[in-house]
Amino acid sequence: VQLVESGGGLVQPGGSLRLSCAASGTIFSFNTMGWFRQAPGKEREFVAGISRSGGVTDYTDSVKGRFTISRDNAKNMVYLQMNSLKPEDTAVYYCAAVRSVRDMTIATATRYDDWGQGTQVTVSS
Repeated sequence: VQLVESGGGLVQPGGSLRLSCAASGTIFSFNTMGWFRQAPGKEREFVAGISRSGGVTDYTDSVKGRFTISRDNAKNMVYLQMNSLKPEDTAVYYCAAVRSVRDMTIATATRYDDWGQGTQVTVSS
């Protein structure tokens, strides 16, 4: 599976960004998808996950109410809409995929098989 993220950049606190992840080389609708992030000097952390159908989503507490994960199985795309961004959201954001039998979300990075190259998000005034 090949995953390519886009949409990162520099934004002021309180601003918004929409990250996109394009998937190829797989039957996309068979995959649970996730967004993770890694800030300098910190471990990679789960941000949001979405089930195969898109009907189940999960978020880490620090982004609930601000970020929204969605997917378009017809276009092989997954998105992360990020609103009310804070400086602590600054990190490299990664898209991840794992083939799943069940319609479920997964928050553990080691359970994912495929990763994108990452896109930098910087929140600063």
